[in-house]
Amino acid sequence: MAQLKAISSCSSLNLSVHVPKSDLMLCNNNVSFSKKSALFQELGARNSELQGDAVVSNKGNGLRVHCNTGIQAVLSQDKATEVSEAAKTKGLRGKLNKVVLAYSGGLDTSVIVPWLRENYGCEVVCFTADVGQGVGELEGLEQKAKASGACQLVVKDLQEEFVRDFIFPCLRAGAIYERKYLLGTSMARPVIAKAMVDVAKEVGADAVAHGCTGKGNDQVRFELTFFALNPELNVVAPWREWDITGREDAIEYAKKHNVPVPVTKKSIYSRDRNLWHLSHEGDILEDPANEPREDMYMMSTSPEAAPDKPEYVEIGMVSGLPVSVNGVKLSPASLLSKLNEIGGKHGIGRIDMVENRLVGMKSRGVYETPGGTILFTAARELESLTLDRETMQVKDSLALKYAELVYAGRWFDPLRESMDAFMEKITEKTNGSVRLKLYKGSVSVASRTSPNSLYREDISSFESGQIYDQADAAGFIRLYGLPMRVRAMLEKGI
Repeated sequence: MAQLKAISSCSSLNLSVHVPKSDLMLCNNNVSFSKKSALFQELGARNSELQGDAVVSNKGNGLRVHCNTGIQAVLSQDKATEVSEAAKTKGLRGKLNKVVLAYSGGLDTSVIVPWLRENYGCEVVCFTADVGQGVGELEGLEQKAKASGACQLVVKDLQEEFVRDFIFPCLRAGAIYERKYLLGTSMARPVIAKAMVDVAKEVGADAVAHGCTGKGNDQVRFELTFFALNPELNVVAPWREWDITGREDAIEYAKKHNVPVPVTKKSIYSRDRNLWHLSHEGDILEDPANEPREDMYMMSTSPEAAPDKPEYVEIGMVSGLPVSVNGVKLSPASLLSKLNEIGGKHGIGRIDMVENRLVGMKSRGVYETPGGTILFTAARELESLTLDRETMQVKDSLALKYAELVYAGRWFDPLRESMDAFMEKITEKTNGSVRLKLYKGSVSVASRTSPNSLYREDISSFESGQIYDQADAAGFIRLYGLPMRVRAMLEKGI
């Protein structure tokens, strides 16, 4: 008899199946084989069998447990794969028990599955994080993972956690890398890596793996998170080890190991999408002299084709964080999705920049961040009312370091966490609303109000007032300019 366990912090559910040994490949920790087993028994799950707030659905061949740390255990009833000899013994490069792989279902990660089994004699648990990349990116992953030789697929919906715990702190800090980049990919990698560490614990894995190349920033972001949260995990980065050098090599390896090659159309651009942004790299963008093609953009309308009539949007904020759009309170992920829709319609948030990668080289990227651009503008305008000069200057100076730490993958660095505590403290009075005007790619402020505003009309007015006596300015100027006056006197021998 074989037993499959779908593990979750919300609940625990045991399912029993009877299968021929030659017909099934599952994680050794979850299944023991019986010589006399016959056909699959129908799998099912009822909500009443669970404890906590989890909701279970059994659709098709997959079982999905929805909760903050819910996972999806995938078992096919119609087709199974034999356990490879490599999974029983030491692989070509060593021996690992079980590896959690950051999995997208594309060519690279599909090939990594058999490569890990062949080279490390391990079972592979594929992990996919939903950070708002779109429903289409998640379709068919069950079949792809199994066809590649994975023993289990884990899916987690991280959208609310991503926005609430990663995006919003960066927004509050005003973190922008090298004057332009709103850190879309930089913020997404640590939330994915954190979930991978959690899954590794849930399934009893002794290693994690990713498909990042040895030239980019993402390898650092993933691995620094692994180090910070579980230094005992082994880390495997195939692109730094294998002999595969490009797409054709990967296709050849896939055919050799009977892995179906994904039939999705290969984009000429390298893209990364999540709820915060969409990035574009490669092809003609590799030459900074080339203007991006209009057909490349996916989240935003061309400013030229945007509506001829401006649209006004009001952002409500509490303690430096957005809570509502046009008076309607929304969850963090829903709020950002709404602003992406509004901003994208007006061509907001397109950025073309040459940046300095952490590994030393320069790279050119084009980013679409419609909702994020609106939120950064709103936060900055509200702070103009609630922060004094010295506080604002210190905050802006720390924001540069904050952005640098996030870009470099040091999300769980004590320095960033300490800076975050500072940002939270100084923005606790940043409450109010900002009304913005969106028009053909531009965002401009129309109004800003706050119950904690430091702006006083009776002081700022050019009319005479009791609080500010203009005659006092003369003494202030003489004292403020004293160092300059003394230097000039010295030079003139006075």
